[in-house]
Amino acid sequence: MSTEPVEVTDFEACTLQPGEPAPLGATWSDAGVNFAVHCGSAERVELCIFDAQGVREKTRVALPEITDGVAHGFLPSPTGKPGLIYGYRVHGAFEPPRGLRYNAQKLLIDPYAKSLVGEFAWHESLFGFAGDEAEDRINAQDSAPYTYKSAVIDTQFPWEGDRPPAIPWRDSVIYELHVKGFTQHHPNVPERLRGKYLGLAQPSVLAYLKQLGVTAVELLPVQAFVSERETLSRGLSNYWGYNPIAYFAPAPNYAISDPVNEFKRMVKALHSAGIEVILDVVFNHTAEGNERGPTLSLKGFDNAGYYRLDPHQPRHYQDRSGCGNTIAIGHSVTRQL
Repeated sequence: MSTEPVEVTDFEACTLQPGEPAPLGATWSDAGVNFAVHCGSAERVELCIFDAQGVREKTRVALPEITDGVAHGFLPSPTGKPGLIYGYRVHGAFEPPRGLRYNAQKLLIDPYAKSLVGEFAWHESLFGFAGDEAEDRINAQDSAPYTYKSAVIDTQFPWEGDRPPAIPWRDSVIYELHVKGFTQHHPNVPERLRGKYLGLAQPSVLAYLKQLGVTAVELLPVQAFVSERETLSRGLSNYWGYNPIAYFAPAPNYAISDPVNEFKRMVKALHSAGIEVILDVVFNHTAEGNERGPTLSLKGFDNAGYYRLDPHQPRHYQDRSGCGNTIAIGHSVTRQL
């Protein structure tokens, strides 16, 4: 079921109800949308609603309750519905020496967002600090114009009894591939679908894989990601996708217009051809980097909870991943994520 972005016209007439602290994320029902997000020791979390293009922030309102470190609120229908574009601003202490990096001027991606909209562009406003990081000066620039926004989705989809083929490992032939690279020059794939999820779902591509005897495709990272600033400065990009920023959202650059449902259509087509789908996932780090990195999501919600910090100097990160930060899998909230 397609989820088109919706224009907000009547938000001011609605009042956020307390809602529930679980499940985390933006959960839609016929009655509206429940918003819940872990926020550590934050003082207040604001829900920011954007226009259908994810460009203009139309309004913001504080989530009315915080329960055991989870801020939550319920937006009734008709405003609370699939296609609503949103983000969060989190108020709290900005004290890097203590590992606290709250900054309400940074629009944050919902860690449980299932779809992202808009564009991402590197800009000084994305960083929580101003000047030299060691000066501990907060950056008051608004990052909203330069980062992705989250979208409420309708999770319904016509799977029509689809199931993974469940081929025994001893009989499996796995083909590792890159969604973009595999079809971007394929002559039998319509040009607009080349390098996209739907390109991989084309009959000519499926027939080729079957001809090879492939029983499963292992997709290189398809979680939403961004290229490192330093990489872009050299005229390059993070082609492979090993720099995630939203674990549950399909990379929007591999979609025509609807990443979630186009991804589902790809999976359904592969399954229909008797091909299993395996994902190469990146759960050990995020694109937020170390203390000199941007504040895009987890760092702004609970830096000390989501990341492994130096216990002697909490302003610094333990870089066990080689990518600037390391997810704190020992933390219960991170394990839940």
